[in-house]
Amino acid sequence: MAFLLVAGLIALLAWGVVKANNGPVNSGLAPDFTLTTFDGRVITLSQLRGQVVVVNFWASWCVPCRQEADYLERTWRKYQDRGVVFIGVNWVDTDKEARVFLDEFGITYLNGPDLGTRIAQAYRIRGIPETFFVDKAGQLRAMKIGPFAPPELENRIDELLKEQ
Repeated sequence: MAFLLVAGLIALLAWGVVKANNGPVNSGLAPDFTLTTFDGRVITLSQLRGQVVVVNFWASWCVPCRQEADYLERTWRKYQDRGVVFIGVNWVDTDKEARVFLDEFGITYLNGPDLGTRIAQAYRIRGIPETFFVDKAGQLRAMKIGPFAPPELENRIDELLKEQ
C-alpha cells in the first residue's frame, strides 16, 4: 500500500513538472543577449523588438534536438517573411559538430554558440531542446522543454502574431 502511495505521488509530481514546462512563463522582458552567429553576424535580442522571436537551445548530441530540427527549419521558412525571427543557441557543443548538425538539417535561421553558457544561464534552461517565445514588445511569453510536434510551434507563433 505504501508503495502505491509513493508511486502515485511520484507520478503526480512528474505530471506537474511536465505540465509546468510547456506554457506561459513569468511575465517580464526576456533576458537580453548578444550572440555571434556561426557565420560571424552579431545579433542582439533587444534589437529585434517589433518581431516575434523564437529562441531555441539545442546541441548536436541531443537526440530530441535532432527529432525537431527539420520541423523547426520548415516552420522558420514558413514564417520568416511574417515578422518572425528564429534564433538557435548552441549549448555545450563543439563548433565542428554544431556546424555539421546545421549542414545535415539544412538549417538557415540564425544560429550561434553560447560561449560560457551565459545565455543559457540568463534563461535558466533546464534541458534541451528548450524553446522560448518572445513577443513583439520583448516580453517573454512562453517556453517549452522538449521537441515540438506539428502544429504545436505554428499555433504558438500564430497566437503571438495576432497580438498588436
